[in-house]
Amino acid sequence: MSGSDGGTPGNAEYGKKPFKRSKSHFTDRITADGRDGWPVEAHRYRLIASRACPWASRAVISRRLLGLEDALSLAIADPIQDDRSWRFTLNAKGLDPVLKIHFLGEAYAKREPGYSGGVSVPAVVDVPSGKLVTNDYQQITLDLATEWTALHRPGAPDLYPHAHRDEIDEVMAGVYKDVNNGVYRAGFATNQEKYQAACAGVFRRLDQLTPRLERQRYLVGDTITEADVRLFTTLVRFDAVYHGHFKCNLRKLSEMPTLWAYSRDLFQTPGFGDTVDFDHIKRHYYQVQAGINPMGIVPLGPDLSGWLRPHHRQELGGHPFGDGTPPEPVRADEEVPLAGRP
Repeated sequence: MSGSDGGTPGNAEYGKKPFKRSKSHFTDRITADGRDGWPVEAHRYRLIASRACPWASRAVISRRLLGLEDALSLAIADPIQDDRSWRFTLNAKGLDPVLKIHFLGEAYAKREPGYSGGVSVPAVVDVPSGKLVTNDYQQITLDLATEWTALHRPGAPDLYPHAHRDEIDEVMAGVYKDVNNGVYRAGFATNQEKYQAACAGVFRRLDQLTPRLERQRYLVGDTITEADVRLFTTLVRFDAVYHGHFKCNLRKLSEMPTLWAYSRDLFQTPGFGDTVDFDHIKRHYYQVQAGINPMGIVPLGPDLSGWLRPHHRQELGGHPFGDGTPPEPVRADEEVPLAGRP
């Protein structure tokens, strides 16, 4: 994610033009057989993410659920972009300690000299060459689940099981169109008609998902899958930024009992909530998207304590990791700072 259209306009331009999700420009895949020239190898690649970005957060969650922390290193970008987009100013001297670059755009330029398009996260970079491999946010997590299996931890869940792929794909397509993307279409709408259509679509899809989640703990089957990861990263941001900043305010998540309980269940599942940084989320949306929030004021709320309240979703059955096990506790160097936690 890098703005309303995948490009790198100045921050003041965010929110002043219609929303359009750009296709990923670099769509090479990292696969077990290396058919695109990028074979799966431990320690070769680096995942660049922002904890503010829902698209990048999918990859951060998947990496943790699958136990790929030792195989695939992680760089967290500053949630506050400048006009050169994602930067490594959270690190000493503003330099990524592995890639030795100040801006993610440098890896894009190494892949394609003179590149002037969007610089987005998630991105996977080849460490030896410093070149970007892929910024295909739709495919990265699917490949982590299906192509990186030799490096998965013992007990890792199957996030994209063969038996349920058609149903997962169908659910994800609707969630992507109306929820993941819908909140952005509402937030960046440039007229009343477009805003109303997008906002109504968000809640229509959430209402359609509710009966499914009233009768089963997870979206597809009785374990967590890629579908849950993709819905969660929007829901966890809903009350903090989408309800107010993007005007998706027909209801708060906390006012939708089934979805609120479902979201708390996932948040309290190892691998989900322990990757979420509400401080990064709020500061990014409210301070970077100056076209929507020109004063850059970050609201104090909402109260985050509700994320830790009992959800009772276990009464529906299901097991988050199937026959597997939860991931190990978060590594000390990847813990979310206290300022970003409930």
